[in-house]
Amino acid sequence: MASSTTCSIAAAANQPRRILVTSALPYANGAIHLGHLVEYIQTDIWVRFQKLRGHECYYVCADDAHGTAIMLKAEELGLTPEALIERVNAEHRADFASFLIEFDNYHSTHAPENRALSETIYRRLRANGHIATRSVTQPYDPEKGLFLADRYIKGNCPRCKAPDQYGDNCEACGATYSPTELLDARSVISGATPVLLESIHYFFTLPAFTDFLKAWTRAGHVAEEIANKLSEWLDGGLQEWDISRDAPYFGFEIPDAPGKYFYVWLDAPIGYMASFKNLCARNKLDFDAFWKRDSTAELYHFIGKDIVNFHALFWPAMLESAGFRTPDKICVHGFLTVNGKKMSKSRGTFINARAYLDQLNPEYLRYYFAAKLSAGIDDLDLNLDDFTQRVNSDLVGKLVNIASRCARFIGDGKGGVLATELAEPELWQRALGIADSVAAHYESREFGKAMREIMAIADAANEYIATQEPWKLAKQPGREADVLGICSLGINLFRILMLYLKPVLPRMAQQAEQFLNDELRWDGAIAPLLGHRIAAFTPLMQRVEKKQIDAMLAASAAEPPAAVSPAVTETGSPTMEPLAAQIDFDDFTKLDLRIARIVAARAVEGSDKLLQLTLDLGGETRTVFSGIRASYRPEDLEGRLTVMVANLAPRKMRFGLSEGMVLAAGDDNGIYLLAPDSGAQPGQRVT
Repeated sequence: MASSTTCSIAAAANQPRRILVTSALPYANGAIHLGHLVEYIQTDIWVRFQKLRGHECYYVCADDAHGTAIMLKAEELGLTPEALIERVNAEHRADFASFLIEFDNYHSTHAPENRALSETIYRRLRANGHIATRSVTQPYDPEKGLFLADRYIKGNCPRCKAPDQYGDNCEACGATYSPTELLDARSVISGATPVLLESIHYFFTLPAFTDFLKAWTRAGHVAEEIANKLSEWLDGGLQEWDISRDAPYFGFEIPDAPGKYFYVWLDAPIGYMASFKNLCARNKLDFDAFWKRDSTAELYHFIGKDIVNFHALFWPAMLESAGFRTPDKICVHGFLTVNGKKMSKSRGTFINARAYLDQLNPEYLRYYFAAKLSAGIDDLDLNLDDFTQRVNSDLVGKLVNIASRCARFIGDGKGGVLATELAEPELWQRALGIADSVAAHYESREFGKAMREIMAIADAANEYIATQEPWKLAKQPGREADVLGICSLGINLFRILMLYLKPVLPRMAQQAEQFLNDELRWDGAIAPLLGHRIAAFTPLMQRVEKKQIDAMLAASAAEPPAAVSPAVTETGSPTMEPLAAQIDFDDFTKLDLRIARIVAARAVEGSDKLLQLTLDLGGETRTVFSGIRASYRPEDLEGRLTVMVANLAPRKMRFGLSEGMVLAAGDDNGIYLLAPDSGAQPGQRVT
């Protein structure tokens, strides 16, 4: 074939790489939802691209199967923890397979490989002097015989007396406190009054790795914006990490420490290694070639931005001490919103995988996510109107339309054989010319850029066919060769577009291969199909219908919540919280409410619910602790305006001094900061 009609793939494809890829482990007590799928679809596309390019690439994952929550959920359902995680594992596998997520191995952290590796790593940490022990005093449920995390304790706020507040923060008034300060405290599990007990805990000496981590996080293993965030932890001083939990606990017992168990976050990332080790045993692969310190293989972790500290601080430090290699890259993505808002059960936008699959083609979502994904950590919005329009326009109206318009003119009286020459070599060269650019975008996880380049070629192909009008030429005697040439070029353009989209649309690519009677390969030269026989065309994709979207949302809204909130009646209707006692106008005027700009926000270590906010009041800076962590990510708050009580007396809390209070509203779906209209300025008084 002449060089003008072929393209040599970039050198990387001629130099096979050895790559191990992981996604974060889904927790084994709930269903997969569309928020999860941002990550798994992103990872699957990247892995499929690497394999399509001829690289030796393995994609492993597992269920995160340990912890108190698993143990309690199993007890609630009348199951053993083992039975629960086995059932959820089967459900997760089915959902992933339905979305065409193709793992090389999907395992569980409750597996012998993980036990052995966790013990090995722990023993190496201990031998290297990186395990410390000390006594810790914690609330304890005397009836359940269980130490209680803050989220398992409720009582009345010691400040405003609001009932049903958790053990570290009041959602009603914003106060923070120790669980021991709660009034009428009770265990959420048994209702018993907690008592304080001491227990020996085991700690990983993370501060010893400060210098290592400062260098590692700036060496290209994480994006610069992530490295900047991690520097806040590193510069602020790392704390020793509690890696133990007391019995009863569903997990692995710590060697030589009866009744002590590895904290779930200790053995969860080791689950990546364990899943790969399980694959190695089945497929006779060399585990050490991927995990030894001097390995030339590549290791990539795909994760959400909420668990960066575990993967980019704790995990590389553990691996460094234990003598294993550290990741080449931690690929961090943002969260999913639906129609511009946080997913919500009440709005029907908390959409489980199965609710989607009952109505819609999984490749619709794969393409839509790909079209919006980048290498950054910005959140991705699933706008359902845009979703419908983009799928119908790009996949049906552009891509499939090329093949459907051209195929019948090649089959009708031509025996399904394509022309022996390209009718428009320049257009073919244009389509061929984006191969390396599209490949570079896939490699760098800039999927949205790749989709835009691909669809620009689809537009050009459709414009060419529309201009040539083969349906009119077919009616003119003696123009058969022209019609065949036009439509053969159209089929070849469709073929190269499907090759570029094969990582995103694997099922449609397989159907296209049957139609084209050809395998779509991207590990060598790309040449057009000339004088080649194709099969009869069958429809490849249907349009999205509004009724499908409506049915999915209705099914999602009808799904029962995982647990009943105390603020919900037996019939499921929200109840208004009782009004506080009346105050007179003079009392109200004592409040000095001011506009404040949030200039910095960070999670409070040791609290499940608190964020530390740095507020600018127009020249004066205040620090405030607020219990809004469940509803807001710190990076999303920076730069926002809010309203604060500026003359509230400073309050000493166990996390530091809180110099005021921000105002928020709350319901069953979350807590919402009050925000002024545009035009307000920091320091202005609210009247």
